[in-house]
Amino acid sequence: MFTVCALYHFTQFDNPPALRGPLLELCQAENITGTLLLAHEGINGTIAGPRKGIDAVIAHIQSLPGCADFEWKESTASAKPFPRMKVKLKKEIVTLGQPNVDPTAHVGHYIDPKDWNDLIQSPDVVTIDTRNDYEVAIGTFKGAVDPETETFRDFPAWWEENKERFHNKRVAMFCTGGIRCEKSTNYLLGQGVEDVYHLKGGILKYLEEVPQDESTWEGECFVFDGRVSVGHGLKEGPHLLCHACRRPIMPDDQNRPEFESGVSCHQCINETSERDKTRFRERQKQMELARARGEQHIIGLD
Repeated sequence: MFTVCALYHFTQFDNPPALRGPLLELCQAENITGTLLLAHEGINGTIAGPRKGIDAVIAHIQSLPGCADFEWKESTASAKPFPRMKVKLKKEIVTLGQPNVDPTAHVGHYIDPKDWNDLIQSPDVVTIDTRNDYEVAIGTFKGAVDPETETFRDFPAWWEENKERFHNKRVAMFCTGGIRCEKSTNYLLGQGVEDVYHLKGGILKYLEEVPQDESTWEGECFVFDGRVSVGHGLKEGPHLLCHACRRPIMPDDQNRPEFESGVSCHQCINETSERDKTRFRERQKQMELARARGEQHIIGLD
């Protein structure tokens, strides 16, 4: 059994490149896999590995500037969720593309999972899902607005086009683990929205703490690791990943005529050229040959 640790923390790192090497070396020494992002605004990522290794990495991150009180969320996976360890340097740890957004200055009101249902069922509240369209497609809160955005960068433009719909409404926002809402609530406050709320700990914390018979969550929650999706109690969901488009699919979708392992699914069959598909087939062939040799061919689940 692998411990999966999802984390983020906004703080000021003056020299992110200096932090990368020691963090990567520790993760590799402790058999930790996954991806961590470092930027001047903080750290973000999901890692997995043995309990001892996760504890060592958490302790290391707590020693970084401004990270002593950072929070993280844990779950488990029956199979190795990530093929390798990566520590990347980025301009943003979650990309909104709005230089004036600063989650360390001011964010919306945090709402604990136990209080979330009462809030979003209030008639004067609009609930907005800030995740990407393919994430929303497999699960969301009952009655939530889906902006149908392909990336988080698209959210500001969507808000500008739709804000009049939510005039005189309190706005409740949610995402997988909470990080996008740190930025999106700060953004809305900067746009003059007075009453902004977000789900503390995100969907993952809600699914962990709220009993299924009291839940307003419908479907599964997409996660960016080998589990693909989780449900109530953070139990692994039924979804698989199309390695061509990286969207979630159900097991039965493999029986559809559009599906070719590693090449296409019903969602992306018309989105790639024949040249792309030829390249994907070669990648799939190399992966199968490596598997036959008992090796791991890294295609990057993370």
